[in-house]
Amino acid sequence: MQHSFMAMLAAEFIGTAILMIFGNGAVANVELKNTKGHHAGWLNIAMGYGFGVMFPVLMFGGISGAHINPAMTIAQAVNGMFPWANVAPYIVAQLLGALVGQLIVYVTYLPHYNETEESEAILGTFCTTDAYNNKINYFLNEFFGTLVLVLAALCCLTSPWGEKNLAGASIVVGFVVWGLVTSMGGPTGPALNPARDLMPRLLHAILPIPHKGSSRWGEAWIPVIAPIAGAILGVVMYKSLFA
Repeated sequence: MQHSFMAMLAAEFIGTAILMIFGNGAVANVELKNTKGHHAGWLNIAMGYGFGVMFPVLMFGGISGAHINPAMTIAQAVNGMFPWANVAPYIVAQLLGALVGQLIVYVTYLPHYNETEESEAILGTFCTTDAYNNKINYFLNEFFGTLVLVLAALCCLTSPWGEKNLAGASIVVGFVVWGLVTSMGGPTGPALNPARDLMPRLLHAILPIPHKGSSRWGEAWIPVIAPIAGAILGVVMYKSLFA
C-alpha cells in the first residue's frame, strides 16, 4: 500500500513522540521523587528506550521507514538512500514529535517535578549530560553509540530475513537499543538522536520547574552533531560492506 507523504510525516511525528514518552517517561519514573518507580534502576530506563524504538518501528516502519531520528534521516540522504527533498519535512516532524512527547511526560509527572529538588535528576528526564563533564567523552560516546545503532538497524531491517519478517526485525532493533543503553549509556544517557535531546532541552529551559537548574546549552551541540556524524559513518559502513 502506498501511503501519502502527509501520512509519512504523521508517522515520523507520532513515532518520535512515542519514543519520548517511553524513553524519557522511564527516566522520569526512576529519577523523580515519590513516583511508583523511584530508584527502580538503569534497566528500567534501558527497557523504556528499547520499547520506545521498537513500537514505532513496528507501527510505522512500513509507512515512513520509522526513522524517528534526524541523524538517521540525514545519514541516509548523504549516502543516497533517502531523497533530500524529504529531509527537512522529516526532521521538522521528528522535532515536533519529540517536543510533544516530552510535554506529555512533563504533564503526567508534573506533581513529581514540583517535589523533586535535585536539579541533575530533573535535567536527566529531559536531555543528556556527560557523567564526568568531559566533552570529548560525551562526543565519543554519542558518536560510537549512534554508529552501532544505525549499522545494526539497517543490517536487521534490510537483511533477507528482516525484509520477510519486518516485525521480527523491528523487535530486534528494539533490543539493540535496549542493549546499547545498558552497555554504552553510562557516560551520557545516551541520546543517539538529536531530536531526543534538543527539543526536551529547549522545554527544560522554558518550563517553570522548581529547582531545575541549568539547561547546559554550552554542550547541547554534542548530542546533535555526534549522532549525525556517527550515523553517517554507520550508513557508509553498511553500504560499502553489506548492501
